[in-house]
Amino acid sequence: MVKELMHDPIFLAGKSEVATKEDLQVAQDLLDTLMAHRESCVGMAANMIGVRKRIIAFLDESGRAPTYTVMLNPEIIKKDGAYDTEEGCLSLLGGPRPCKRYRSIKVKFQTTELQTRIKTYTGWTAQIIQHEVDHCDGVLI
Repeated sequence: MVKELMHDPIFLAGKSEVATKEDLQVAQDLLDTLMAHRESCVGMAANMIGVRKRIIAFLDESGRAPTYTVMLNPEIIKKDGAYDTEEGCLSLLGGPRPCKRYRSIKVKFQTTELQTRIKTYTGWTAQIIQHEVDHCDGVLI
């Protein structure tokens, strides 16, 4: 179900809790909401729909064809190639803000089937994941 977007910076600055199988509906709602905003957004974290759980959804361009991916409990375990960039966010008013990102990241996460995976992402997809993991950690750009 498509949910309303959260814009309260105090709520968004709170750290998210570990996601469990009881949160799978939140994961689906997050994906539905991202799809509803796909013209203006490439990634979302659960706190953007008012739920403080470590769940992200994003446009994954790492394969042959772009797909939407959901991760539960994503954790960046390695990062390489720091660079400075600017990013915007649907939850925050105003224009893009400066931030530091990494060209390559290794992420440990759970699938919606609760299977643990470790995968390396690069480029634009890596940047999206970093932005959404920041949301889970209560970091606002």
